[in-house]
Amino acid sequence: MRILVVGGSYFYGRVFVMLASKEHSVTVVNRGTYSMEEFGVKQVKGDRHDPETWQQCREDQDVVVDFCAYGQGDISFVLEHLGGRVKQYILISTVDVYRRGTGLLLDEEAPLETRRFPGETGAYISGKVELEQELRQQCSSRGIAWTVLRPAILYGPYNYAPREALYIRMMVQEGILPEITDADGRFGMVYVKDGAEALLKCLGAPAAFDRAFNLCGEEEMDYRTLSELLRRAAARETPESQEAAAVQSVRTVPMTAEEAESRGIPLPFPVRAEETERYSNERGKRELGIAYTPAEEGIARTYRAFAGIFRV
Repeated sequence: MRILVVGGSYFYGRVFVMLASKEHSVTVVNRGTYSMEEFGVKQVKGDRHDPETWQQCREDQDVVVDFCAYGQGDISFVLEHLGGRVKQYILISTVDVYRRGTGLLLDEEAPLETRRFPGETGAYISGKVELEQELRQQCSSRGIAWTVLRPAILYGPYNYAPREALYIRMMVQEGILPEITDADGRFGMVYVKDGAEALLKCLGAPAAFDRAFNLCGEEEMDYRTLSELLRRAAARETPESQEAAAVQSVRTVPMTAEEAESRGIPLPFPVRAEETERYSNERGKRELGIAYTPAEEGIARTYRAFAGIFRV
């Protein structure tokens, strides 16, 4: 299968390319900040908003996977300038597109957010909502099957976002593990390899055509649970390992969210209950056979990956 990946050198995209390149012919289009050629893929370096970039992609494609569409017009520009034909276009969106504050378990038929919020986060949400609409319109008019994937908070190796890796760095380098005692916010997470394997299941799959799917792990998380899973992840190392020696000096430090902020400790996940949103993953499991790694195992793998880096 011929797959054209837009973006794909960071985190989710990188893990997907690593897996997809084992069984498919993959071309990656990005600015070339990080080389992907080590995975045996073709890399086209250029800006997605430059028509000349797409002139280098003249072959017909079975699937386009778009990791870096953020604003209105991004999808139509690709389809207008891409040289070959496309059978399926997959957009990586986000669960943040749903209308916030409903208190409901949000499945793929729940209404999307129509309000506009200030700042970068507001622009990101509005952009993804507009792009989902654009995807449907553009693909329907061109006879292309479309698929939308809406991941919850992604975590795992290669995560460049300032989230779980920040806490692992503090454990390894500073010997402390913050535990936010008054945080009552809850959040959904998805292990990055699960997200990549879910995407693989969508490639050319009629069950994924003209459908949207939430990607979210089985467990609902909070700050206390995350701290406990990180502590267990460190404890799972064998007594002879360097990690275990370092863990002996790790100290759990209870603190309120306000105290954490005053100390410059990041709070990258929802802190308050009113920020909590809940998402259903049933459609993907039922119709595509998507499966999820238990949070304890995913966090343990993530800890091992980052602990070695931060100890260097």
